[in-house]
This record gives sequence, C-alpha cells and structure tokens, in this order.
Amino acid sequence: MEIKGSVVLITGAAQRVAHDVAIYLAERGAKIAFSYYTPDEPWEQTLNEIEAAFPQGSGTAVSNRGVGETPHALAVQTEIRDAAQVRRLVDETIKKFGRIDVLINSASVWLKTPFLEITEEQWDLALDVNLKGPFLLSQVVAPLMLAQKSGVIINISDLSAFQVWPSYAHHAASKAGLVSLTKYMATELAPDIRVNAIAPGTVLLPPNPTPEKVKWATDHSVLKRVGTPQDVAHLADFLITNDFVTGSVYFVDGGRSLV
Repeated sequence: MEIKGSVVLITGAAQRVAHDVAIYLAERGAKIAFSYYTPDEPWEQTLNEIEAAFPQGSGTAVSNRGVGETPHALAVQTEIRDAAQVRRLVDETIKKFGRIDVLINSASVWLKTPFLEITEEQWDLALDVNLKGPFLLSQVVAPLMLAQKSGVIINISDLSAFQVWPSYAHHAASKAGLVSLTKYMATELAPDIRVNAIAPGTVLLPPNPTPEKVKWATDHSVLKRVGTPQDVAHLADFLITNDFVTGSVYFVDGGRSLV
C-alpha cells in the first residue's frame, strides 16, 4: 500500500510516540485522523503540526464538541473503552476523509503495581484500554476495509508481552493478549487486510530522565543507545508498504529483548 494519499487512523496520537508516527506519515502524504483522551492533552498543537507536515499542507484547527480538524487532519476526543465513542471516532473519520486505509492501535496506559496489590479496577483499566480498545476499533474498521478490499492494521504492543517485568502483570497480560489478537485477526481478515504488531523497546524516555535511567536504558540495549519514536515510525512505514507481511510481531528495541 502506498502511504501517499492514504487515510490513517491512529489512537492516542496527541503526544509521545504515536504523535511522532502521525507526523512522519503526514510528511509522506497520508491524511491523519487521531484520537485523544482528555482536553488537556496537546491535541490542537498536534493537529496543526500534522497539517504543517503534510506536503503543501496549511490550515488552522477548527474545533467543536471534542472534534478538531484541518484540511488533512482530524482529532476526535474518544474513550476507546466505550463502543459508542469508538463508533463515533470511525464515523467522523469516514465523514471527513471517506475511507480508512490504515488503523494504528497505539493508545495505552502504563500501570505498575505488585501482583498481590493489583485491584480489580486497575486490572480492568489495563485490559480495557490496551486490549479491549484495539479490539473495538478493529472490529468497527475491518468491515470498511473488507468492503474496499484493502487495509492495514498495526497494533502497538511492547516487550512486556515477551519478558517478565516485575509489578507489571496486568500491563503485560494486556499486551500479550494484543499479540495474540494480532495473529487471530491476521488469519481471519486475510487476504484483504494485513495485521501486524510492533513491540518497541526504550524509544522515548520520560521527561527529564535521571542519569541512572539513561544508563539503565543504554545498558539494556545491544546497540548501547536509546531509540527514538522515529524508529517506530520507520517500522510502521515498512508494515504499511510491504504487501507480503502479515501476522507478525516486529521488535524495535535495539536488541533489548536479547539482554
């Protein structure tokens, strides 16, 4: 699939890694729709950055009732755990752009709690956002892709699906479930829809990381450096454009999974 001229729906792209992936794809001529969770996220800034990144793109964001738009970008406030809001996100995207070619399920929560202290509420939150959300989005978008006989779905997992991270049982369970869901969707939605997953390592440190955190991240990389969101974007590019790849999980971790 060509990125130029495609319509990409990406969740959680107001900030962090998904933000950079959205900008990268916009620079290559993709129209971008994205979800954000709360009004205090920098979604309007992201909307304008996406528009500015689009080749010859221009325009000032116009917003109402949680929806913002420019000529080549759309932002919709969405609770991805809610089926009705997921449907609204997809409907708004179709209303704006007429189709969805690529779905990137990136919105996620990170919860750290020792296993014996995980509450039912924390467990439900991790599973609902990290697994139920991608399921709901994919189930709504897939029929549209099947009707147009073309589509790509990319799920963003992480290394916790393959490694044991103490105090992240609920998070890891959600991401492992997403890997399994990826394989089932790839099988059941083929041949018209390709489904893959990306499992990033350390590609974005928290703001103002301590020297100890930087050293830890560097030491746990075979390449002895911290990655960048651009590394994830380059892999997303590959998964969109290579039409003979489906049902796979790709690590972009500098070899951290080997350490």
